Formats: sequence, structure tokens, C-alpha cells
Amino acid sequence: MSQSLSQTFLAITRNSTDLEWLQGALAPLGQVVSAGGGSLDELLALVDVTFASLVFVGLDREHVVAQSALIEGALEAKPMLAIVALGDGMDNQLVLNAMRAGARDFVAYGSRSSEVAGLVRRLSKRLPPVAPNTQLGGLTVLYGAQSNADGALLANHMALVVQKSGQQTLLLDLGLPRGDSLALLGLESSFHFGDALRHLRRLDATLIDSAFTSAEAGLRILAYASDDEPLEGTSAAELYMLLSALRQHFQHIVVNLTGQPDSEALRTFVSHCDKLLWYTDQNVLDCRRNLAVLNTWREKGMKLDHGRLLIDRYLNNVAPDSDTLGKTFNLEVVAVLAFSPELRLNAKNQGLSLFELGPREKLTQSLRSLGELLAKRSESLAKPKVNWFNRLRGTP
Repeated sequence: MSQSLSQTFLAITRNSTDLEWLQGALAPLGQVVSAGGGSLDELLALVDVTFASLVFVGLDREHVVAQSALIEGALEAKPMLAIVALGDGMDNQLVLNAMRAGARDFVAYGSRSSEVAGLVRRLSKRLPPVAPNTQLGGLTVLYGAQSNADGALLANHMALVVQKSGQQTLLLDLGLPRGDSLALLGLESSFHFGDALRHLRRLDATLIDSAFTSAEAGLRILAYASDDEPLEGTSAAELYMLLSALRQHFQHIVVNLTGQPDSEALRTFVSHCDKLLWYTDQNVLDCRRNLAVLNTWREKGMKLDHGRLLIDRYLNNVAPDSDTLGKTFNLEVVAVLAFSPELRLNAKNQGLSLFELGPREKLTQSLRSLGELLAKRSESLAKPKVNWFNRLRGTP
């Protein structure tokens, strides 16, 4: 996934508070992903898609037998896995059970971050190196705290440019308001984000070709349905498995997350994308909302080296200017998009792309350049293992 993260760790904890404590302690080393409630099958599936070599398993007196069996089962299936038990450090029986089950070490809840990070560093030196999966496609996230149809408008056009570059591309539209990417293009869909989560194990080339909505030039779109669960209700484990499955079938995925409230699911997307485009305009109120989220993530230790600032609806004679915004957000400005209200309104109302309505307009040219930049970043990535598009065409 994102090259800005050195490692991925899995954790089964008592509650979200324990998970956040562990995430904070290990933020300098990588991302901690919740492995759900303790299912061995789910844990092993996550190990396969995350390439995690270290797993934290919480123990408690009420469930210690099942938890010890989980550790034993995981190590039987993955002997090279390192498991660290979590629990009450004053309970010697828990420590003894963890060691008997095969845990490498035991960490007491609430331990100092430096102690936890130090233990992980020591264990990591003894573990075999993990080879990155070069078969996964590129992943770009468009995020901004404000919700409006322009987020979907921009994501549509960036994804279309990448698709036209020759890369099989998916637009995953999870922005708010829901489903704007489809509505802007006058499309309908019977298969949505929630359906993909429910059919994770069936997500193959046949399902993608038959169920995913197809737009111009073969661009595929997977969007929210009105009755899908909110993003914050989706577990990081589910998202990780979904993204890994989709990235085996698409060379590039553009994800629209504009308007989404802060959540563990949102942070999972942001932490594991190759390019984060932070979407804002010159509206000071929206800038404050964006900065509140950005500063919270930085305080929690999230690595945002792959983040760039995308400034929309830009007016040259209005403050703050692009340089000021870049310094305020402490992000490099990747593009400044012209206001062009008439062109945007016509595109939204007529269901036509900017490339059709105003191919020479400044806004259109900027979006084309931005899409080409994203396409160039994923050109060096290996083609997906299952190249369904070529297979359908009968080419190798």
C-alpha cells in the first residue's frame, strides 16, 4: 500500500480505546489495523492481504481459552507470524497462558508508548523481511471536510483521464452527498459499495464485469447506495480486504471521500493510499474544518507525506492565495482549479463532461493535467494479476 508506511500491524483488542492506545504508540512505525472480534479465518485473511508479520491479541479472564486457541491456530497456519499478547500485566495467569499458546511477548494495557515501540522494533529485527505486493494497482484518495457535488465532479474527471491513459480504472465514490458521481453522468447502478462488502469472497473478474457500472471509455464506478451503512460503521478489516481485492483487478482506483466525517474507516483509506489529494477552497470556514481534521491526524502520529493540497474554485484576487494556503496546511499545492461557475453548472445540469462542454477551458485543462499526473504515478506499477479487461477482449 502506501510507501509512507513502513509496516502494518494487526490487533484484536477489547475495545476502541485500547486500539487507539496501540495505534498512538506505534504511529511512528506504521499502521495498526483492527482484526475484528477474534475470528481465526478473518485474522488469517487479513494477514494474507496486509502482509503483516506481527499481530497483537488481547487476553482477558472470561475468554482466555478461546483467545489462547486463536493464538495457537494462527501460529499453526502461519509459523513465521509473531504474536504479542495484550492484557492486565498484574495477572500472572494471563501471562502464562499467552506464553503457553506461543506468544512472543506480553504487553500490559496502558504501557508507555516508548516501551511498546521498543518491543516492536526488537521483534521486527528478528522477523523475515516482508516483500511488498507489486501486483496491486495505484490508489488515489480525494478528501476534504466539506460536502458538495464538486468533489464527485472532480473525481469523475480525474478517473476518466487515468482510464483514457490505458489503465483499467475504478472510481470508488464514497463522498457525501451519496451517489453524485453516477447522477452527474446520468447513470444508475444496481450494485453498490455495500454489496461489494457483502460479496468480498466473490469479488472476481466476472462479478466486476457484470455488476460494476460502466461509464465513458470503460471507466468503472462503484458508489454508495442510499441505504448503505455509513462509512464509519465499516471496519478497517473489511475495507482493507475490499481494497486489496479491487487493487488486484484495477491498475488505478480513485476514491472520492469528500464530506466524510473523521472515522477509523476514513483513516484507513488515507493511510494506505499512494496519493492523498486534500481538497479545499479559499473559504476560510471550510479551511478551518479541514485544518481541524488534518491537525488531529498529525497529533495522532498519522504519516501524511503522500498528501498534497488541491485548491478548488480559485480566484486570483481573493485572499488567502495558494501560497498562503499551502503554508497554512503545510502541504505542497499540487493544483489550483479555476472557479468557472458557468461551466460547472452546465456539466452538472446536462450530464456531460467538462471535456465535452469546454475542452479548452482552464478548469478542464487543469483537471486533465492532474489526471495525467495520477496516471503517470501508476504507470510503473505492475499490471494486475487478473487482467479482466484484456481477457474479455481476448488479448494476453
